Amino acid sequence: MTNTPRFRSTPVDYSKMIPGRMINTPKVRPTPVLMPGRKQELLKLGGIVLSAVVVCTVAIYAIIAYTSQPQDSAPAALLAAPEIEQPPQQDLDFESKIVPVAPQPGEPASLLPNKDDTSVRLLEPDIQMPESEITEQPYQEDGRWLEEKVASGDSLALIFERLGLTPQELHRLTYSSEHADQLTTIKPGESLRIRLDHQDRLQELVYQPNPIETLHFTTSEEGFESRTETKELKQRRGYRSGTIESSFYLSAQKAGLSDGLIMDLATIFGWDIDFALEIRKGDSFSVVYEEDFVEEFVEGSKYGNGRIIAAEFSNQGRVYRAFRYEKDDGDYGYYSPDGRSMRKAFLRAPVDFRRISSRFAKERYHPVLGKKRPHRGVDYAAATGTPIKAAGKGKVIFRGKKSGYGNTVIIKHGSKYTTLYAHMSRFRRSVKNGSKVKQGEIIGYVGKTGLATGPHLHYEFRINGAHKNPLTVKLPAADPIEKKYRKDFMLVSKQEGEALDQLNEALQVTTSSK
Repeated sequence: MTNTPRFRSTPVDYSKMIPGRMINTPKVRPTPVLMPGRKQELLKLGGIVLSAVVVCTVAIYAIIAYTSQPQDSAPAALLAAPEIEQPPQQDLDFESKIVPVAPQPGEPASLLPNKDDTSVRLLEPDIQMPESEITEQPYQEDGRWLEEKVASGDSLALIFERLGLTPQELHRLTYSSEHADQLTTIKPGESLRIRLDHQDRLQELVYQPNPIETLHFTTSEEGFESRTETKELKQRRGYRSGTIESSFYLSAQKAGLSDGLIMDLATIFGWDIDFALEIRKGDSFSVVYEEDFVEEFVEGSKYGNGRIIAAEFSNQGRVYRAFRYEKDDGDYGYYSPDGRSMRKAFLRAPVDFRRISSRFAKERYHPVLGKKRPHRGVDYAAATGTPIKAAGKGKVIFRGKKSGYGNTVIIKHGSKYTTLYAHMSRFRRSVKNGSKVKQGEIIGYVGKTGLATGPHLHYEFRINGAHKNPLTVKLPAADPIEKKYRKDFMLVSKQEGEALDQLNEALQVTTSSK
């Protein structure tokens, strides 16, 4: 029987097949086709696996070789691997010592250090500081103290950087403690004392901004805590007198008065004496005042000057005396020997001026209008923006523009006095119509608004509506000393008056000997 082939060698014409009849067709398994990208991924994965096998093989051989070495050939450092902490010893000298070690449970006794065993490593101090650093900056129980002097151009940040302190420590100090803003005003020549712990972290900072005040900043859980130490000043009396040769300021400086005392003296007598216009050569002054000392009157420990206790000023033959008296409530003032207040109800000049550019006159040539007309006030020449003060306590009855006066303020004082301030560059915001003002309170600023050729204050003083010369009008005094204090004040003025008499006698002797 002849075997016939299972499959046809010629293509089958499926169009001639009878419908519904099944025909056996050959089942051909598809040959897989690999894409080029897939081949590269398989090759890469194979390379990684091969590399891992090689590394593992090398590691295994290394471990076998290491463990097969004899015990006595191991590095000497391995013998000291089980380190045993030793308690701190104060008397430890820096010589090598053998430290006995107790055997652990189950540990062979042969591992104990032997005096004759040369393979045992001898314990020595791990850290040694140079001897010079230990001497200069020794560590104590609370750390070590450093003193850093502030150099020109220094800031707290630069000082911290020099000392190796972190910006975080600087931030904690400056933002978590009271009074830390004073550290932003450190000046060249000042010193900062800083305490560091054994890890060189900031623990405390001490700053002395002046001889009587010391600021301490100490670390805490929340940042830094601050406290202030203040020394109590000790006082004694100072005595100075002098004769004016060219100017009051220079003569007072020559006599040994500080700038503060000079200004206080001018303020006390400024109600009666115009220090810009009325001072003459040959005028004299005597002052009794307080001197403040940090220590018990030690040379070089003087902190400054306190208040004037008594003073005398001789001006063009007229003698003025003033005595300081403090009341029970702490309020104080300066009074004449008979108890009248040295302070007047009005300031003689309501602005700090350079010169008087125009005085009170019945008739003068107006520089802007070009004709003669009365000048019913005083012009004080001053720089634009110079503060203008209320001459006395009162109520603002006008604030605004007023024809040729420009920006103007008018204040009513009591029932019969009014003052006018003209040519202002601007008003103080809080000063409005109806506002109440105190003596010396700023109401505006010098300018040249209205009919003016330059910056100045035009000031008028009126009594019952009539213009008066502000430079010569007799100013009403403030209230005298109260009756309940009068007897005590008279005793004080008599005692202090004797001190002024002694100063004047000494001044006359000095003047006559020249």
